Amino acid sequence: MRDTFIKKKPFIANHLLRQIYKLNTKAEKETILTWSRASTIIPIMIGHTISIYNGRGHLPIYITDRMVGHKLGEFAPTLNFQGHAKNDNRSRR
Repeated sequence: MRDTFIKKKPFIANHLLRQIYKLNTKAEKETILTWSRASTIIPIMIGHTISIYNGRGHLPIYITDRMVGHKLGEFAPTLNFQGHAKNDNRSRR
C-alpha cells in the first residue's frame, strides 16, 4: 500500500475557467452563463456572478468565499417543493 495518496484536481469546465481569467485580467465584472453544474468553485471565482442553468432558466449566483470547494449546482435548485396535498388520505390507510 502506498504511503501517499494522489488527490485528483477539482473539475472546472474549460470555458468557465477561460472566461474568469479573461475577466480577471480586464478587472471587469460581468455575468457568466454556464450549464456546468458539476464545476467546483475555486478561489479565483470569488466576486464574480455566474448564471447557472437549473433546467428551466439561468439563476444568477454571486460567488462568496464561503462557497469555495462546493459545486455550482448546489446553489441552483432544480425542484420547487409546493407542499403536500391537503386531502391526501393515501398515507392514512
